[in-house]
Amino acid sequence: MTVSTFLWFDTEAEAAGRFYAATVPNSRVVEITRQGDGSAFVVSLELDGHAVTLMNGGPGHPHTDAASLQLVVDTQDEIDALWDALTGDGGEPGPCGWLTDRFGVSWQVVPAELPKLLAGEPERVIAVGTALRSMSKLDIAALRKAHDQA
Repeated sequence: MTVSTFLWFDTEAEAAGRFYAATVPNSRVVEITRQGDGSAFVVSLELDGHAVTLMNGGPGHPHTDAASLQLVVDTQDEIDALWDALTGDGGEPGPCGWLTDRFGVSWQVVPAELPKLLAGEPERVIAVGTALRSMSKLDIAALRKAHDQA
């Protein structure tokens, strides 16, 4: 069995796929299946080893923030770079590390240590959760500070 992500686009699957492959480190467009008129129909990607398929299926199935792609990173520099790229050119920041890119796809950009910061003593969990809810792009140093000062 294989588990992958499949996203439906109106007409922007190829542009989105090329952008995602260029933005997410260790990623690539694997294959583009074209329709008779030369336009992309299905775009297959690997985003850091995760299989993602994008399809141009026409209107009527807009993206929603009820489903998102999550990027778990180690450093603030990675958060900053991915956040800036994904919110650039028409993307929108959201709460708690969520954002919507210019294609309408929802993403989360979060530090790998977040689960550790959100575990343990209740007062630390509350402090980190409170700090987290006050942020759009996540700030690792501020989350650590909230954890350590609780």
